[in-house]
Amino acid sequence: MGWASDRPVRTVRPRNQALAAQITKGLDAHSMGVRSLIGIADRLAHETLVEQLVESVRRVEYIYAIRRRKLSQRNCDPGDELFDPLKAAILARRRGDSDEAFWLTFLFVHFGKHRRGGWTYIRGVYGRLGGRSRWDWKNVSSDPGAFRDWLHVNQEQVNSLPGGFGNHRKYETLDAWSHQGTGAAVESYVRWVNPPRTHTERMNDALFRCGGDERDAFDVVYKSMQEVVRFGRTARFDYLCMVGKLGLARIEAGSPYMTGATGPVTGARLLFTGDRTAQIWPSTLNEWLIVLEADLGVGMQVIEDALCNWQKSPRKFVPFRG
Repeated sequence: MGWASDRPVRTVRPRNQALAAQITKGLDAHSMGVRSLIGIADRLAHETLVEQLVESVRRVEYIYAIRRRKLSQRNCDPGDELFDPLKAAILARRRGDSDEAFWLTFLFVHFGKHRRGGWTYIRGVYGRLGGRSRWDWKNVSSDPGAFRDWLHVNQEQVNSLPGGFGNHRKYETLDAWSHQGTGAAVESYVRWVNPPRTHTERMNDALFRCGGDERDAFDVVYKSMQEVVRFGRTARFDYLCMVGKLGLARIEAGSPYMTGATGPVTGARLLFTGDRTAQIWPSTLNEWLIVLEADLGVGMQVIEDALCNWQKSPRKFVPFRG
């Protein structure tokens, strides 16, 4: 199998054609020299996967782009319609408040962005529903019990806000005092950081233990986050990838972490065998994808994200969000 790498991919924008050609060349080289990619033997499936990989690269590059931009302080105000937790995290880092940047990143992953309601849940909780102060890192970490009390009293009002949790978090609950709700998630996260230790100290400790290896450090922190309530495989992977992209810590995913995944595992099985239900262990898929990424050079988060989206529509490109 092999497609001409200089042939334009159908709907990839002209400025991304060089990237599409690079990815095509990597896929073909891998399929011919390492392991056959049966799931993209069909031209439409092949081009659709290339398009999904390009789209995933663009999502990653967006974060690097906004890190370079001049941002508005309105992005930090949960009472403002321009509030954006990632832009607020970037601004927090710029002013030297890395703990707040990490915290906003956690909230970004925990609540997600609702397709219609946007950031309403984060805005409502972080901004105390328009109160005089915020549930910023300083206030939450000093008294997580007070946060849970506040959430218990105001849970119904937050629930009434338009929208809700994001698509990847749609099974979450705002419950303040259950063992699986937002209250427990936040308190366990504070306990994981363990103030007065800072987030940066937590990350640097992992780097030190791993001799400065950014991928090994990612793995150490990923495994340690098992103690954070309702932060499963996807949440931990997304959180730590975002921490790296925001420049908050020198960590990078060295694995797509297939164990516990659903969509990415289906996509990997389809890619390697042409059968989305093929009986291949996630650990084996993990090893195969690490080798594939070395040929593509796009990063593990791109691989994981693209496979998850591609398997939903393998022969027709559909941009997926959330």
